[in-house]
Amino acid sequence: MFSFTEENLRLIEAEKKKYPTVESAVMPVLWIAQQQNGNWLSEEAIQAVAGVLDLSPAHVIGVASFYTMYNKQPVGKYHLQVCSNISCSLNGAKKIIHHLEKKLNLTLGETTPDGLYTFSEVECLGSCGTAPAMQVNDEYIENLTTEKVDELLKELGK
Repeated sequence: MFSFTEENLRLIEAEKKKYPTVESAVMPVLWIAQQQNGNWLSEEAIQAVAGVLDLSPAHVIGVASFYTMYNKQPVGKYHLQVCSNISCSLNGAKKIIHHLEKKLNLTLGETTPDGLYTFSEVECLGSCGTAPAMQVNDEYIENLTTEKVDELLKELGK
């Protein structure tokens, strides 16, 4: 059963004070829940967000399902998120995606059996000037090449 820690309840109260309505606080509270829950949003975590904000679970699910930054299933220790928006696509994102699929023996959306890697495609990382880009957990890796990906995987343990 998911319930917020006392520290996170204090953070949530601070977030609620920043906005004119609680609906505006859904995104930061979802982020707090995701971080507390091991980097994903379980059904129980979504219910807790709805409860603490006094909103319907449907409203919270609607927000969580719209944005790719919220993980609706468990992710690996390293969440590799490759941007495939226009700038990244024009600069080789598809090549990077295919290279990662081959190196990790995964398709998009999958996690390695050992739980080390989850591989996702995201719509935009806001790094158009350094495309193609990938986010590994919370760190940006920019100006990607297949060689740079191989170096990164070696550092991470693959």
